[in-house]
Amino acid sequence: MANDGPVEHGYPHLETVRAAITALYKRLSYDTIQTFATSVLPADVAFCDTDDLYMGAQRVAHEMVRHYRLPDARLVVSFREMRHAANVELAAGPEYFVELNDRFRTHRRDIGAALAHEVMHVYLHRLDLSFPGVRDNEILTDTATTYLGAGWLLLDAYREDRASSQKLGYLTPEEFGYVLAKRALLFGEDPSVWFTSPQAYTAYVKGRELARRDEQQPPLTAAGWAGRRRYAHDRRHAQAGPPQPGVRYSFTPDGGGRLRVSFPCPTCHQRIRVPVRGRVRARCALCRSVLECDT
Repeated sequence: MANDGPVEHGYPHLETVRAAITALYKRLSYDTIQTFATSVLPADVAFCDTDDLYMGAQRVAHEMVRHYRLPDARLVVSFREMRHAANVELAAGPEYFVELNDRFRTHRRDIGAALAHEVMHVYLHRLDLSFPGVRDNEILTDTATTYLGAGWLLLDAYREDRASSQKLGYLTPEEFGYVLAKRALLFGEDPSVWFTSPQAYTAYVKGRELARRDEQQPPLTAAGWAGRRRYAHDRRHAQAGPPQPGVRYSFTPDGGGRLRVSFPCPTCHQRIRVPVRGRVRARCALCRSVLECDT
């Protein structure tokens, strides 16, 4: 939790974020992800200063349990002084103990954001889905929270001006915006109408630009002129090996000596391999996206 401290910006964790989206599709399946088409709504986690602190926190926690479809999980929420925003004790369940930073006693509108992240820890724990290392596992948790419909709360908790700052989660604001935009493109959603923080909206717009660029990379037909020209040059001089600097596609020969190109699916980032033979329609087996390519 950045509390009146420096807020990191940009996309330092982008490859881990993309790997997290792929991991979600592999572990949950396309059909399960489709059941999260509706995000947590502001009214469902509204928390005003006149609400009882503990009853209100339990109500919001229950809403997160409902959203993540954990009907047999019970959360007990308490508050204490700590360095981080929150902490959850992961055990066998069905009861889980969540501690929130004392700061949330007076910043109640952000309790939903903190609980969204902590309840996702429970969800991923039950799925037995994790990344090695604390940092990457927290990035997975932030990404899953956002992609499955509750992470807009984490981005909206980001506020920054000359005198103070606040940010929850391990992703940068722009990375939250990127994942949120990937979700919005998938479900036709406009989460920007829920933001109360102008800084959150700005970060979302920046992340949305990057998310849209994922859909404009060669060999996709939506690629721009410069990308197509670079692709044509690389295809003429194709050599087997990893992607060259600045591109995400790579060329390899198949068993018959014919050339194939592999590239990440713009939706789930699973790599797709198709023959190099002009116009090709590819279907991602993981997320079922149908992609128009010019190979």
